This record gives sequence, structure tokens and C-alpha cells, in this order.
Amino acid sequence: MLTPRRRPWRSTGCARVRSRPSPPFAGVSLRLIVAVTVRTYEVIEHTADVGILARGDTVEEVFTAAAEGMLSFIVRPEDVHSLETRRRVVEADDRGGLLVAWLNDLLLVLNADAFVPGEVAVLECGETRLVADVRGEAVDPARHRFRLDVKAATYHQLEVARENGWRARVILDV
Repeated sequence: MLTPRRRPWRSTGCARVRSRPSPPFAGVSLRLIVAVTVRTYEVIEHTADVGILARGDTVEEVFTAAAEGMLSFIVRPEDVHSLETRRRVVEADDRGGLLVAWLNDLLLVLNADAFVPGEVAVLECGETRLVADVRGEAVDPARHRFRLDVKAATYHQLEVARENGWRARVILDV
């Protein structure tokens, strides 16, 4: 009788998979797939500005991905320690305006409060109101190397849509 080889966790690119043979079915491997949140952002080209195309399974994931994308232009996330958590509540007239207000609120926290957001978690995102936790620390000029000066999120080519999950496009004024 052949004994199947046991493998530790391995990456398949989007999920972690573990092969486990079932004793009654020697040689047959069962796979347990661990669910993964798909939240991404990508940079889009724009004349004299920079844009973000964010995707996620939920609107909260899209708003989180857009924030992570914008913050990655400003400072390297790995240089920011999550020493303090701040609760943010943002309101706007519609979901597109809410995305712009959310990103501009993060810029306000950075520029007015000298607080560098490193991680964001959008807890609740409705049509006109967002609640999020922002984790980060006070600006440390010796450690935080600022890359790009993002002035504001804009309404130019703004889009928030539900289409095979959620996606959003926003242009940032730099």
C-alpha cells in the first residue's frame, strides 16, 4: 500500500492550501481551502496627478484599499508603527463623495495632527457615513521618509461601483 506524502501549508497564489489524505481513501488527497479576502489597489496613469483603482468584495474593503493605496504614495507602510488607534467618522452626500471625504480626512490627520496613519480598518461604510479605525503614530522625521506630497483626493473621474464585487477609481492631486 502506498503512503501519501504529507505536505505542510503551501501557497497557491491566492489561498493557502493543505493536502490531507483521508485514511479510508489512501492515495486520494482532500483539500481544505482557506478563504482569503481579496482587497487590492493599483496605480493608474493620469496627467500630472496619480490615480488609484481599488477593488474588494465589500465596499469596506474598497475604501480600505483606496486608503492603503493613497498612504503608500506618502510613506512606506512598514516604516509606521501602530502605536495609537484613532476612530474616524466621515459623512458625505453620496458614496463617491464619501470616498473623497474619507481620503481627505486621512490627509487632514497627517497634515494637521502630525499623525502618520499606517493601517486603516473601515468598520462600517454606508451610502453617506463611514466609521474607521486608523492606527499609526506621531510623525518622526528621523524615521518617516515622505515620498510624495498628496494634496487632496478629487472628484475628477471619480467612480464607486458594484460590479463583480466593488471597485472605485479616484484621482489624487499631487
